Amino acid sequence: METTSDNNSVSARQYDLTKTVSQSLDKHLIFPLVEFLGARGVYGEDELLKAKLDLASKTNMADFAADVYKNLYKTTEIPAEMTQRRTQVLNQLKQLQAECLPILQLLENQNLVKQLRADKNFTFAYLEQNHQVTQESVDALYRFAKFQFDCGNYAGAHEYLYQFRALNSNPEKNFSALWGKLASGILTQNWDEAMKDVLHLREFIDSKSLTTPLKQLQQRTWLMHWSLFVFFNHSNGKTGIIDLFFQERYMNAIQTTCPHILRYLTTAVICNKRRRNVLKDLVKVIQQESYTYRDPITEFLEALYVNFDFEGAQVKLRECDQVLQNDFFLVACRDEFMENARLFIFETFCRIHQRIDIGMLAEKLNMDKDAAERWIVNLIRNARLDAKIDSKANQIIMGSQTPSVYQKIIEKTKGLTFRSYMLANNLKGETQGYMEEEDVEENQPTAF
Repeated sequence: METTSDNNSVSARQYDLTKTVSQSLDKHLIFPLVEFLGARGVYGEDELLKAKLDLASKTNMADFAADVYKNLYKTTEIPAEMTQRRTQVLNQLKQLQAECLPILQLLENQNLVKQLRADKNFTFAYLEQNHQVTQESVDALYRFAKFQFDCGNYAGAHEYLYQFRALNSNPEKNFSALWGKLASGILTQNWDEAMKDVLHLREFIDSKSLTTPLKQLQQRTWLMHWSLFVFFNHSNGKTGIIDLFFQERYMNAIQTTCPHILRYLTTAVICNKRRRNVLKDLVKVIQQESYTYRDPITEFLEALYVNFDFEGAQVKLRECDQVLQNDFFLVACRDEFMENARLFIFETFCRIHQRIDIGMLAEKLNMDKDAAERWIVNLIRNARLDAKIDSKANQIIMGSQTPSVYQKIIEKTKGLTFRSYMLANNLKGETQGYMEEEDVEENQPTAF
């Protein structure tokens, strides 16, 4: 017979998106997800160690791979090929370091770099003329940064890529370096810089100057997955994810390639009190995609706003708690989600009932009668509901809510300017002609 812990593990695995999400992540970005699953006990230790070893063997983190191997097989010895791999990595590191030594020596002089940037002289033309920096050394810096990233030196890679992008004039390499810089920023938890990189990548991808429409779709898919790290850690992330994912091109990408992203968009909308205006559009998308993807979080909104099934919504809310606890990106906003979801239930309940017993609500809210009444009064005031409290009857009496003509106009025209802008851009893209589509590689996306 399964224990409660076993049942929880089965439930956690049922709704675990780690494998699905990992298909659109760089190998190094998968490590934090695997560590999280280990801490939560969702999978067995050996199972996760094998996953780590498989990931590490595809990188230059030879020492880390050796440590994982020893832990997995309970040994102090490692295979000869691992030792050889470590020697190869060290030799290659020395070679790359020698190739970009002139520019590395310049970058080590932080005061000089700071002065050059202040004088706006940190350019390739100026450094070539005054500091013997060549194009070959700049290109070598890119390769060195990429190698450092693959070795797990994310802070060093972030710094080198930042300097490289200031000196490089090749748009394709700048684009590639920006992916690497974003990944490095995520892995060093530099959320402000990572947010800037997400926005810059969006501009690159939407420009259509470097790729075909089919590859744009792939890159938008990658960007949405990588940006989850940023949006659920940055102070303004829950607004940022709504702004980005509700753009027509990105919503099309969600519906075409990754409907599971609706879990994260739904969570952001529920947690963001300032963006309730997108709720109706979100519910429509959830309904449209329910045949391809559904989980307790999307089903909660469907039960509440489509079926008006309050009992069903409460059941789904309990399941949401389990999902949130075992999702790497959402675990930190669990309490906020649960609180706001309860408010959603209460507000919707109030809008479709004329009289509500305060005692019944207090019992459901696990509060005493007086505290519940105060809480309800504040909630009604904040939600701007037409209601009053009948203290004698211990009831909330809801008034009729007929929106004014002005309010109807406001609701109908919300987002009209933005949608017109997107339509104009799409038409402009059509007139420029379609670029020939190329086959999209199905390999694991990388930071470079």
